[in-house]
Amino acid sequence: MTQKVVKTDCIMCINSCGINAYVEDGKLVKVEGMPEHTISEGYICPRGEALVEYVYSPDRLLHPMKKVNGEWERITWDEALDTIAAKLKEIKEKYGAKALAVYNGSIGTENIELAGFGQRFRGAYGTPNLLTVEGNCFRSRIMARQMTFGTQYIEEPGKSKCTIVWGRNMDNSGGLVAEKIYRALDNGTLEHLVIVDPKRIPMAARGTYIQIRPGTDTALMLGMMNVIIEEKLYDKEFIDEYTIGFDKLVEHVKEYPPEKVETITWVPAEDIRKIARIFANNKPACNVAGTAPIDQHINGFQGNRAMNLLQVITGNLNIPGSWITIPFIRLGDLRLPEVDEPIGAEEHPLFRRFWGRTSPYGQQNLFAESVLEGKPYALKAMIVNGGNPALTLPDSARIHEAMEKLEFLVVTDLFMTDTAKLADIVLPACSFLEKSGVGYVYGVTLGEPYALLRKKVVEPVGESWPDWKIWTELGRRMGYDEYFPWNSDEEVVDFFLEPSGVTREQLDKEHPEGMYYVDENSKYLIPKYRTPSGKIEIYSETLEENGYDPIPCHIEPTQSPVSSPELAEKYPVILTTGSRIPQYTHTQYRTLPSLKKDAPEPIAEVNPTTAKKYGISDGDMMSIETIKGKIEMKVHLIEELAPNVVSIPHGWTEANANLLTSADVRDPITGYTEMKALLCKIQKV
Repeated sequence: MTQKVVKTDCIMCINSCGINAYVEDGKLVKVEGMPEHTISEGYICPRGEALVEYVYSPDRLLHPMKKVNGEWERITWDEALDTIAAKLKEIKEKYGAKALAVYNGSIGTENIELAGFGQRFRGAYGTPNLLTVEGNCFRSRIMARQMTFGTQYIEEPGKSKCTIVWGRNMDNSGGLVAEKIYRALDNGTLEHLVIVDPKRIPMAARGTYIQIRPGTDTALMLGMMNVIIEEKLYDKEFIDEYTIGFDKLVEHVKEYPPEKVETITWVPAEDIRKIARIFANNKPACNVAGTAPIDQHINGFQGNRAMNLLQVITGNLNIPGSWITIPFIRLGDLRLPEVDEPIGAEEHPLFRRFWGRTSPYGQQNLFAESVLEGKPYALKAMIVNGGNPALTLPDSARIHEAMEKLEFLVVTDLFMTDTAKLADIVLPACSFLEKSGVGYVYGVTLGEPYALLRKKVVEPVGESWPDWKIWTELGRRMGYDEYFPWNSDEEVVDFFLEPSGVTREQLDKEHPEGMYYVDENSKYLIPKYRTPSGKIEIYSETLEENGYDPIPCHIEPTQSPVSSPELAEKYPVILTTGSRIPQYTHTQYRTLPSLKKDAPEPIAEVNPTTAKKYGISDGDMMSIETIKGKIEMKVHLIEELAPNVVSIPHGWTEANANLLTSADVRDPITGYTEMKALLCKIQKV
């Protein structure tokens, strides 16, 4: 029996940790963290440890499938691709190219090939409608930082003296980053840790805990800025040299004294002063937010802007342990010119473009409206690649209705997801361990210009194909041969790497553990601020010209005891959705035995005082109802969660949190929906 070790990376979440994959006689037998990977340093989470189960799961899709009279039938790849091509040609001829939407479950952060080739195909077909997770996750933060700095900034908490974590349970949703924070606490370099969260998470035991009312983070940040400016704790030299609009911010934050902010946020005025002083007086300092807790509010974009301004006025930019800029690796670009506007471009124009920069994304939260109401035009078909929008998009009942109304739905995935069950044709994709690709640390709370060759570890299971091959073969059947010349994993990797100056040979032979593609210290250089003014824009004339607040304000959630007291009488409990556990990423991996054993069912968390009010005990089944729908979950009572709040996870088919959320109320700038601060009623079942 022969055994080999393949050094590659894991893309079961966005962190892309380095792993050692052990192969015996062509079969994956074990996976461990890679100690010599400079970023992850041997770390591996429960999902990574379950990779053998993942690759060889009996639930894997092994063959192309076609739905006939409501039943699935196995078909050949030729039949599947020919059928898809014929139907797509028919739809384009009948309705025009924009009647097709391409939905990518990854934007390329961890799966460059999936995202790149999805974009390639939609460009060749001629549709502007690329829908992705960007429509409700993370792009709000990118937009806010671009609107402030002209570029993207990444936090570096592992080297910080002071870190504030906003709405993220690191132990559950960011174990790699959590390890770096704990290590910094243990060695004394991180002297001040502040946790801002409705729940006292485990990490809060190592620092200062601030319990906040969901949906009021922006107000708290403005209150902190009030203190920093009033007490002259800001970095005057940095502000004078690099920013515009500080004088307007000085006047603006006078409206947010700590005593007023206390009434909004539940945070005592003295605690607001305390954390403001800690943050301003301990450089380097950085704010760290979860992937979406600031974003998924009616005021999410402005919440991200407010966080930017905290970094700016304290001068915490481009020094180790603050917010830094990393030169992203230059990769081959598969995009083709666009000829039309996607859904959402009219309603949320800045989400589409500003300063001559055009986003490739449509706004997915208008998908159901387009299909069911024909606004601004009707989508008739969709190809879903590596995503599960039937479960992850808000207002799942309406999304389900819209998907059923589509004339044609194709899903490419490893498993029969909720979305795949609605499809006309399902195509089996292989896992990342069954193909080669480019792996690199994008910098989401890591901030490292690091590249690695994602190596093929084992042969594809069943008849599964790599994403690039599926798109390429479909493109050729559509007559787009000139746009799809690739014939192997190696050719695809070479195409992506060619502009970077890094070669496949370097990453394969010289640096199998990965390498920095530029000098590591380049991330600390002050960038050119590519804003209209050439400076950091505290006051945004672009926002003002488009009818939005040029400086962030607190906006109440549309469902709250303050904004809608009549609704609160019927739905008196605050609901926050999307809590994470380390076993799963969104809707994925829920059938893997080792993970399911540790987390077999969805759990709602409630404070005991709140539960007692409604006659609910620990372990009871509880209904959770909003104006959109009702689901049931088992209850776990925890003292750590703020009273009058219920926190639920997302991603469970049997208790889908998005049956409770709505796509109708959206952040006017980004189109993001409210998912973190709703109103509900709870009842023992």
